[in-house]
Amino acid sequence: MPDVALRRSAEVIASAGALLFTAGAGMGVDSGLPDFRGPEGFWRAYPAFAKLGIRFEEAANPAWFRRDPALAWGFYGHRLELYRRTVPHGGFGILARWAERAPSGAFVFTSNVDGHFQLAGFPEDSVMECHGSIHFLQCVEECHQGIFPAGRSE
Repeated sequence: MPDVALRRSAEVIASAGALLFTAGAGMGVDSGLPDFRGPEGFWRAYPAFAKLGIRFEEAANPAWFRRDPALAWGFYGHRLELYRRTVPHGGFGILARWAERAPSGAFVFTSNVDGHFQLAGFPEDSVMECHGSIHFLQCVEECHQGIFPAGRSE
């Protein structure tokens, strides 16, 4: 029975005029990124936050940039570098190849902020990151710069 379902799924994908991919944390976890669905994965990746009793949802709050800028920059800087160093797993490439074959292409809707769909070859304008992207910054106070790329400081 599973072979029949897989074959049918492959036929549907191959005959699709366009594709919509939706993805969340599982895509990043399969690339080796920490799972932030609960404190254990986060606290393993950030033991200092475990000692402080801070959960991921709390650490990710932009209010830290006002309250404790060093903590905020340490958290986001580490995550940004982690996401830059992590190579998207092969599943991203498979989806990109499927997208290339679809006559009208594909669109990605993801809660991930890591930019891995773009690294795998998806055009920027075909990816909607509903939680934003860690690869872009904006001022906490009004600075009239809007959103700008998080450049490298090499």
